[in-house]
Amino acid sequence: MSLGRGFRALWSANAASNLADGLAFVSMPLLATTLTDDPRLVAGLATMYALVRLVVALPIGVWVDRIDRRTLMVAANLLRGLVVIVLAVATQFEVGGLAVLYAVFAVVGTLESAADNAAVALVPSLVQPGELDRANGRISAAQLVADEFAGPPLGGFLFALAAAAPIFAMGGLWAAAGTIALALPVRGLTGGTGPSAPARPSMLREAAVGARWLAGNRTVGGLAVIGALASVGYMLPFSILVLFAEDQLGVDAFGYGLILAGSALGGLLGSFTTARVRARIGYRWTIVISLLTGAGSLFALSTTTSGPVAAVLLAVYMLHAVVWGICATSIRQRLVPDSLRGRVNAAARVLGLLGLAIGSAVGGVLAVVDLALPVAIGGAVFLACALGAALVVPRDDSEADGGRTGPNAGGSDTQVHPDRPAPQVATTTISRG
Repeated sequence: MSLGRGFRALWSANAASNLADGLAFVSMPLLATTLTDDPRLVAGLATMYALVRLVVALPIGVWVDRIDRRTLMVAANLLRGLVVIVLAVATQFEVGGLAVLYAVFAVVGTLESAADNAAVALVPSLVQPGELDRANGRISAAQLVADEFAGPPLGGFLFALAAAAPIFAMGGLWAAAGTIALALPVRGLTGGTGPSAPARPSMLREAAVGARWLAGNRTVGGLAVIGALASVGYMLPFSILVLFAEDQLGVDAFGYGLILAGSALGGLLGSFTTARVRARIGYRWTIVISLLTGAGSLFALSTTTSGPVAAVLLAVYMLHAVVWGICATSIRQRLVPDSLRGRVNAAARVLGLLGLAIGSAVGGVLAVVDLALPVAIGGAVFLACALGAALVVPRDDSEADGGRTGPNAGGSDTQVHPDRPAPQVATTTISRG
């Protein structure tokens, strides 16, 4: 069954953007190596990118709730395309340098945060509540194909032809994403902008409203904390996975690439099966079982020395990660009022980014003791996540939409004044649609 024209436009724009992301994953570090031999400066590109996304997350959440999300998606993608094409021209004519690459990466990271938050906030207005799992699954599948299968090898191939080639391709894909997003419906805004409109609170106060709502909602807030802990559990093994693969599994760079590509197959399976599994057993048990599966896969991975076995276990791990991610996103989309979705998404994203930073740092420290230790402790972290999910996710999925079945169910008609605490949405049940 079709999810509608609006969703098809969103999916297509996301797919084009994800393919550009996959190209960037390979081509940007390769470009950095042509500009410097210092590994700290090459690695610093990723560090700066993460820090930028952390710094801009909350302000962007405010803008996602302030302005039309379609306009934000269009502008963010078109600007990303323009900035990257400027970089491609500079690369082609060998002008600029590492500072230009860092500046462009910072701008791209900021605009990516804006486009991604707006896209997540738009989904509930485009599909029925009962179709959120399927819609998020299709978005996840496109992301996996573009980021894991198509983008990286295409980026490497284009870079081998010319350093500027994948950069031009990225710019074109982001421009295409912005153009496709023009087909999305325009969101009606309330509150007015004329001289008689009330003064708008500061950005900090508006961001605080979203953070307070998140902290006050047992289900959504609890899942955000679990998401932060899961990010720690993810980065514990993945921050040192390449070393683990070399020393404990005995695989070379090609084998490592095959293991990672194979793991994405598990994620694809999760993308297409989550909606059906959740419909049968509900959100609570889908999430708990997926987190337990992630824990088991990491415990087993920490003990194996076989490359093929590790590939299967990582595919199982990615299956769990996608299932858990789809369910957590769908629950947040169902329960957060439309007028707060950008800010609540941003607050949850900040927690996740902090978890990634902590996990990568701790993983490196633990690996000094034993390379298998961060992998095993990652499994223990996911056990804790499963226990937390059993406590915060309601057993009953049936009534959280408050009887509404339209595409805006979940609070789009709830007006929240930034100066007052946000009204609480029911946290005891979550709709199956």
